[in-house]
Amino acid sequence: MAGNMSYTIVEYFGGDEGHRCGYCKNEKSNFSHGMWSHTMTVQDYQDLIDRGWRRSGKYVYKPTMDKTCCPQYAIRCHALKFQPSKSHKKILKKMNKFISQGELPKEPHEGEPMESVSEEMGTQGLTKMCHSEISCSTSTNFQKEVEVRPTITEFRNQVTDIVPTSSETVRKDPKPIQDERAAATAPKPGAGADANRPPCRKAKELRKERRLQKEQERHNADAVVSSLSHAPTQTNQPKPLEDFISESLMNNSAHRLEVRLVRSNPPSPQFKASFEASYQVYKLYQMAIHKDPPDKPSESQFRRFLCDSPLEAEYSVDGPTMGYGSFHQQYWLDGQIVAVGVIDILPTCVSSVYLFYHPDFASLSLGSYSALREIAFTRQLQIQSSKLSYYYLGFYIHSCPKMRYKGQYRPSDLLCPETFVWVPIEQCTPHLDNARYARFNQDPDAGDACVLTDLGRALVLYKRGLMPYAVYSRKRKGCSDEDEMQQYASLVGQNCVERILLYRS
Repeated sequence: MAGNMSYTIVEYFGGDEGHRCGYCKNEKSNFSHGMWSHTMTVQDYQDLIDRGWRRSGKYVYKPTMDKTCCPQYAIRCHALKFQPSKSHKKILKKMNKFISQGELPKEPHEGEPMESVSEEMGTQGLTKMCHSEISCSTSTNFQKEVEVRPTITEFRNQVTDIVPTSSETVRKDPKPIQDERAAATAPKPGAGADANRPPCRKAKELRKERRLQKEQERHNADAVVSSLSHAPTQTNQPKPLEDFISESLMNNSAHRLEVRLVRSNPPSPQFKASFEASYQVYKLYQMAIHKDPPDKPSESQFRRFLCDSPLEAEYSVDGPTMGYGSFHQQYWLDGQIVAVGVIDILPTCVSSVYLFYHPDFASLSLGSYSALREIAFTRQLQIQSSKLSYYYLGFYIHSCPKMRYKGQYRPSDLLCPETFVWVPIEQCTPHLDNARYARFNQDPDAGDACVLTDLGRALVLYKRGLMPYAVYSRKRKGCSDEDEMQQYASLVGQNCVERILLYRS
């Protein structure tokens, strides 16, 4: 996409150790596989999240679904088909009322738990992080040292079938046709052959004339009904999401809300200028919402988890104007940052990473409000890039009731943990009511379409040289990492394993 050759470079850490779970609070029951990503293309990350991976900073992880205590299922919303629910409309109206009238809601806000990526996966990732420095030049210079570069499968673009939002059409019943039939006037009986009087007519002829007149009137009535049924009908279309949002943009409002998109990696000038203000909001959020001690939400932590990203800026002629990669969507209220949504713009989706906001505005339900704004943003991007039509909300955790709110953004799908196909959430939740871990694809013969078929074709970056694993294993005679390689390759899939460079020291 970027027009120049770019690679994904990762280090794999395995997933045999248990860690603390931030949902059920068990100390050793959270299991996941992890990779430290030095750099990653947006297409590779798109393919990885479609296999259940997520990132926290540069650490990319995948829950061990059949082993972890609280299975985390990837969830996506069909942004183009989304219609706000009654509760969503209430949140939008609450924000609009605050913007227009200037008063914060007095009722306590409903808890909107967001994934605490820094707590759940970040610590685990940092303790395992390899401190070997692979400079950005490595991904380009090492190519010169390899005489023959192995074949890399072309990126597969996921084509999305875009269906417009359906609206129920209500037709008004046509007004009843008035019976304007006049009784057939029979000529008065004549008296002989008087020329001034109508001739005498037989009863049979009169009955025939009345019947013909009735048929003509019926035909005319049918024609009127037919014309009404083909006339433009009045529709009762639901109010679109964008209309609710635009109501908060009135010029005469008490407050001014502005949403700014700034690229976080590489950091844009706008991002650098607002970094300190964003960090202060993050610090207040972690202390008030997640009860962190004052020294825990450090600037370095903020930078590692929510600013650093392995995704470089990429652009495409058929992509969005701002390009692909990692961004901060900043919510400015009267010139001050009150909330920040961390998002990734990928080939087929906008992926939500994290949200933090100023605690003073918690009653505005900013977690849900920002999700609605990000759905609207996805719809806006789809106009520029037809494939970009999904909004990824991270993980859906059915076993944790507080995390089920993500299923309210309909229509949505959950990712089957065995076949990696998307299944409507309505078909998934009955299985999750019976068991924490479930296979959603009910076809017993279906399997992983990208199942590992040839480990030897996995790409390895070894001593600044790019080579297939088959060559690497011959160079490293006696190397005992085949089991680990097999595990890594099966988790990322055959397509990714032939593109992603696995760094080996």
